[in-house]
Amino acid sequence: AYNIHVNGVLHCRVRYSQLLGLHEQLRKEYGANVVPAFPPKKIFTLTLEKYMQAVRQDPTLGGSETFNSFLRKAQQETQQIPTEEVVLEVMLSNGQKVKVTILTSDQTEDVLEAVASKLDLPDDLVGYFSLFLVRETKDGAFSFVRKLQEFELPYVSVTSLHNAEFRIILRKSYWDSSYDDDVMEHHVGLNLLYAQTVSDIEHRWILVNKEQHRQLKSLQEKVSKKEFIRLAQTLKYYGYLKFDPCVTDFPEKGCHVVVSAGNNELNFQVRLPNEQIKEGSFKVTRMRCWRVTSSVPMSNGPSGSSPGKSEVKLELAFEYLMSKDRLQWVTITSPQAIMLSICLQSMVDELMVKKSGGSIRKMFRRRANGALRRSDSQQAVKSPPLLDSPDTSREPMAKLSSKLTSVSLRGISHSSSANEVGANDFHGNYAFEGIGDEDL
Repeated sequence: AYNIHVNGVLHCRVRYSQLLGLHEQLRKEYGANVVPAFPPKKIFTLTLEKYMQAVRQDPTLGGSETFNSFLRKAQQETQQIPTEEVVLEVMLSNGQKVKVTILTSDQTEDVLEAVASKLDLPDDLVGYFSLFLVRETKDGAFSFVRKLQEFELPYVSVTSLHNAEFRIILRKSYWDSSYDDDVMEHHVGLNLLYAQTVSDIEHRWILVNKEQHRQLKSLQEKVSKKEFIRLAQTLKYYGYLKFDPCVTDFPEKGCHVVVSAGNNELNFQVRLPNEQIKEGSFKVTRMRCWRVTSSVPMSNGPSGSSPGKSEVKLELAFEYLMSKDRLQWVTITSPQAIMLSICLQSMVDELMVKKSGGSIRKMFRRRANGALRRSDSQQAVKSPPLLDSPDTSREPMAKLSSKLTSVSLRGISHSSSANEVGANDFHGNYAFEGIGDEDL
């Protein structure tokens, strides 16, 4: 069997024959010219990862029910969890728990809909929220692991971790605070947004001075939820997701940093070696591309042994346009690198949907024949050209084969060593702003 890791975690084990069966099914449905070549058995382990990434990153194949249901079924079989009715606990931002009765084989969208139904959240607001896998910290705050994806079964994902610290939480999943107006139209949406805002202020994700704190408290006492949210929208870091302290190589190697994602940027609060704190922001529209890599140190144990979790080092690196003629790679070393990449991707998706005149309400159509259909505004966005493979020094100037006007790769790369960063490890950014090849 071959182990397939998704987002740095063992997702499933599959046999060569199962993968070949998936390949044949994809070829039958989409044609041989769309599906990448299947790797031969003798060098299979080296090329399987590239094959799976290529399929996942193709907008048609990666979003297909055939591919996603294959991964879901394999996940369930690997974890040996039979299909049965269970009660799953989903948390809200205020610590309240919503218990939903689902099947162990229910996918992310099914579980989200079950939670929305239990809360009486109207159908047209479901798309504004997502389920996230989080780890509860000692102080009652949450460390975000990832947004649950369409190729996984939430019940299986959380129970297979065998750790009560891991929970599933419901939060809003958009970045532009103007969408708050849609959510606040309905009392359930308003309550969810209010609970999240209160929680983010309590955990100091949103910065509040004494006067603002006094005003917020007064609105809370009056139970003026809309006014409370309106005031919070004016505060620093409203709508941002805050990450655990980690390490960056900007402005110099080994700097400790707290990264927050929001408002179409990554915000850095960096502690320099001289203990001085500096703050700066990296706009998503000036990131030319990014990649997630994981490096596993060589293990002295038997070749089949899997390295301890603490040994796997995850990095998010993005190439940033510092000035008109200067691109620079910035690297963040963090166990939350996958989640950071998902945040960048969803910011870019949202920018492009808005640009094409779409809206969150239209972002997802209801399922047709069991498959989730993306709206026209998203299907109109094409996949990007692949970048040339960088050299092993990992400081490449990867050249794009054509203008970056297209959608970035949706898959998340997982590279088994730092030196194996191939073309598929890149997310070309289709929201990268108007700079021609000659400037690059």
